[in-house]
Amino acid sequence: MQLILASRSPRRQELLAQFDIPFSVQEADLDETPLPNESPEAMTKRLALAKARHVYQQQPSSVWVLGGDTTVALEDVALGKPVNREEAVQMLTALSDTNHVVVSAVALVGESFAECRVSATEVTFGPLSRHQIESYCNSGEPFDKAGGYGIQGFAGVYVKELRGSYSGVVGLPLFETRVLLEQAQLLNL
Repeated sequence: MQLILASRSPRRQELLAQFDIPFSVQEADLDETPLPNESPEAMTKRLALAKARHVYQQQPSSVWVLGGDTTVALEDVALGKPVNREEAVQMLTALSDTNHVVVSAVALVGESFAECRVSATEVTFGPLSRHQIESYCNSGEPFDKAGGYGIQGFAGVYVKELRGSYSGVVGLPLFETRVLLEQAQLLNL
């Protein structure tokens, strides 16, 4: 049995390693543009499955591929990864002193098997000053993360409240991942 993680995200790799299952990594390079009128949850689920299927199709038989996707949604609008400093500042300003939802999907694909699970977590940021936002952007941390922040990094100090899955906000919901791995008989916990 070979397990492949369809992601180069170091955060997903660290979380998956907690299961103590050997795995390799192969990035799924796909267009992640939302479809017209697609909800953040539907987009996240579609992308997680598409990443897993894309990598699976490039493999010999008898492999398993785990794909994941995470979306930060503010008022049901998906915030992607900021492309520049100005966009990061805009995202963090919008998230300041408000609630948003982090949708994280995990998909497992194997021979005659394709399942996906979704985690939705409500995150509340406290108020952020312009100085705090600028300092955070100076760290470089916002630029490869959905919504312009990583809860596992310095931005964690801005989180006032979290209702749901911390690991889902990081990028791989562990509970949902465990359910899929057990369902495929890859894990016995």
